[in-house]
Amino acid sequence: MKVELENLTKRWGKFVGADGINLAIGDGEFVAFLGPSGCGKTTTLLMVAGIYKPSEGTIRFDGKVVNTVSPKDRNIGMVFQSYALYPHMTVYQNISYPLKLRKMPKRERRERAQDVADMMGIGDLMDRKPAMLSGGQQQRVALGRSLVKEPQLLLFDEPLSNLDARLRLSMRGEIKRLQMELGITSIYVTHDQVEAMTMADRIAVMKDGKLEAYAKPDELYDRPRTLFVAGFVGNPPMNFLKVEVTREDGEYRARAEGIDLLVPAERGEKAVIKGEVIMGIRPEDVSIADGGTQGEIYVVEPLGRDDLVDVRIGDIEIHVLANPTLGTKMGERTSLKFDTKEVQFFDPETEQSLIWN
Repeated sequence: MKVELENLTKRWGKFVGADGINLAIGDGEFVAFLGPSGCGKTTTLLMVAGIYKPSEGTIRFDGKVVNTVSPKDRNIGMVFQSYALYPHMTVYQNISYPLKLRKMPKRERRERAQDVADMMGIGDLMDRKPAMLSGGQQQRVALGRSLVKEPQLLLFDEPLSNLDARLRLSMRGEIKRLQMELGITSIYVTHDQVEAMTMADRIAVMKDGKLEAYAKPDELYDRPRTLFVAGFVGNPPMNFLKVEVTREDGEYRARAEGIDLLVPAERGEKAVIKGEVIMGIRPEDVSIADGGTQGEIYVVEPLGRDDLVDVRIGDIEIHVLANPTLGTKMGERTSLKFDTKEVQFFDPETEQSLIWN
C-alpha cells in the first residue's frame, strides 16, 4: 500500500500537534517517524490510523482519500508500546480476536492464528495468558495479532520501549525481517535514533510538529540539512562549536579559541560567505594524535569497544571516540586531529546547512 500525507495538520485549540506534514511512503517501504517527545510523530501516526481526525490536509491510501474512513475499514494493523493485550484471554484468543470480529469460522481462525504464532516463535504458548509471558513474548503476541488479519499497512507506536536492551536488539531484527518477508508497508514511531537508523528504509525526522527532514538513514547521517537533524541523528551526538571561516592564500581555515583548522575548499567556500558559523564534527571524526590541537582531558567514559573522551580546549568541549588501549586519563594534556573532510557548517541564524541546502 502506498501512503501519502498532504499538508497534514492537527490542532487542539491553539496547540498544534502536527503542522503541515507532507510525505509519501512507497508500497512495501519501512518508514520511521523519529523525534523527541512532543514532536508530533505519534499524533501523525494516529491520524494515519484514523484514531485522530485531521484538522487540515489529506491522507491517501493507494491514491484514495481515507480522511473519513473509520479505523476498522482501513485494513491496518497496529502495535502499541503497552502491548494492549486482553489479560483474561489466552495467547490464541488474543491473536485470533480480530478474526472473530470478522466472524471467520472457528477452524479457519485456529489455523490462521497457529500459522502466525509459529512464525512469531510462540506457537507453543497458545494456551497461556499474558501474565504468564515475558515482555518479549507479549510483544510477539501483539505483533501476531496485528499480522493475523493480513493488513496492508502496519503501524508501530514505540513498540520496544518497555523491553530491556538485549531484547530490544533481537526484536528490532525480527520486526525488520518479518516486514521484509511479508512486504507490508510499515510506519514505525520511535524516539530512539538507533532503532530508526537500523530498521527504516527512510526516516522522517520531526520537531515541534513539523517535518525537519525525510531521507534515507545514511543521507541524514552524512548530509544533515539542519542543525537539529545533525545533533539528533548519531550516537554519540555531533560536536558543535562556533568558528570563523576565512580564505587566506587560496586556503580555507576555520578558527575558534585554541583551534585553527584547514578545511577542504568544497566545504570552506560555502561557509566563508557567512564568516562566523556553527561547525559540526562527529566524535568518530576526531582522534587523539600527536601534533594536533592541544587540549585537556576532562573526563573519560569507557564504552567497551571505545572510550568517549571529553576534551576541553579553553571553553570549547569536544567529544572524541578513542581506543581504550591509549590509556587516556582525566587531567592529562592531549592533542586532537580533526578529519576536516567530514565537517559540517550551519548558518547560526537559520540553523540550515551551508553545505547541503
